Amino acid sequence: TPDTGSGAPVFGMSPEWLLADGTPIADAMVLSHPEQLVRLRAACPSAAPTAVLGGDPCFDRMLAARPHRDRFRRVLGVRRGQRLLVLNSTWNPESLFGDGGAEDLLPSLLPRLTGELPADEYRLAAVLHPNIWHGHGPGQIRAWLHRARRGGLALLDPLEGWRQALLAADAVIGDHGSVSYYAAALGVPVLLGAAPLSGLDPRSPVAEFVRTAPRLDPRAPLRRQVESLLDGHRPLPGPAALTTSAPGESAALLRKVFYRLIGIPEPPWPALLDPLPLPPYDPPLRTAPLRVLTRLPRAGEVALRRFAEPVHEPAGEPPGEGSAGDVAAHLAVHEDTADPGAAASADVIFRYGDAADPRLGPPANWCAEVLARWPHCALAAYVTGPGDCTVRTRAGDLLRLTAAPSAADPAAGASALHAALAGGTAPAELVADGLTVRTGSTAHHFTVTPLG
Repeated sequence: TPDTGSGAPVFGMSPEWLLADGTPIADAMVLSHPEQLVRLRAACPSAAPTAVLGGDPCFDRMLAARPHRDRFRRVLGVRRGQRLLVLNSTWNPESLFGDGGAEDLLPSLLPRLTGELPADEYRLAAVLHPNIWHGHGPGQIRAWLHRARRGGLALLDPLEGWRQALLAADAVIGDHGSVSYYAAALGVPVLLGAAPLSGLDPRSPVAEFVRTAPRLDPRAPLRRQVESLLDGHRPLPGPAALTTSAPGESAALLRKVFYRLIGIPEPPWPALLDPLPLPPYDPPLRTAPLRVLTRLPRAGEVALRRFAEPVHEPAGEPPGEGSAGDVAAHLAVHEDTADPGAAASADVIFRYGDAADPRLGPPANWCAEVLARWPHCALAAYVTGPGDCTVRTRAGDLLRLTAAPSAADPAAGASALHAALAGGTAPAELVADGLTVRTGSTAHHFTVTPLG
């Protein structure tokens, strides 16, 4: 029996996977590429006569959905200038998630990412293999990842949402599982946080990918590694070429196999795959305290970086040109934070909701209630839409911030407004000229309108 070189059988290709009493289990073993047939003949010759080339329907569905990338990004609330970073783990003790032990990388890595990557420059999502959910239970998974979710992590449906997330992604942190390989086949930069070769055929494309893809150093600063991955990315040729030898043809190839096996003619209409559905809207909800660093490069402009519950003081100053001045810091907290102490010391308190929500009352009234309840708070902000926000200052100014729906989070605009006012800008100046909020290299213009 061919093995991996360590005595372990090749996963999916060895006789113990394919034969029962020396006879092939399957009438047809579907392969996606001829190179798999070469390895099958070497690993399990008895099963080779059952092999058929059927393409890859999963990959074909992703290829067909590529034109909808922008929609899938909007599903996750990815805004202009943001990068979507998808983390994924397969089901294996050596995977990125591991076996649930204290030394597993992913549970400890996620809160670091939400604390080290600026919230308005990165959107984070995680895809865990279905067996991780079933093996540990949904409650345990959510408990392990609770802190990261409070920091803005989206925990995606492992069956229906991961393909759309890969199409929307700017980068992936993963392991030796198929999701990472699919990402590389789509041309997405991949950083491997776990890269075991045990159980993989050393001649397989997946093993070659694991040997050559960039590695994550969990001890080094994370933002620098992600930025280097993105800036230096060169698509690996292997995954794109070897995932399937018949891109877009799997439906026709597989239907031909199925009808041959059941012994009836194929129908005359085309064989088609279901298109990938548009998942439900899932914007980030950050209820962890946000450390906000601001700089005032020029009049009417605020450069800003928000970090969700960082363990250490965030590295890197907000970008800005001109007479930048000093970096200021404040604390912004969602009203539903789990830490009442954070709300008591927050400079900005915000929430998201419908302007007509009867539970909260009109946005202006909610803002007044927050300022009355929390005497340290300098500004309350009620975000009523992707580009709309009502704010009230401690001085009594009631203002509305509006921007394009794809612009920066209006809660970030509220923090920028607080920084501009604290820096000496008069509300009348912002009403006249508007407010420019800079997140990373992207500038967002907010109109400031007086209310009441």
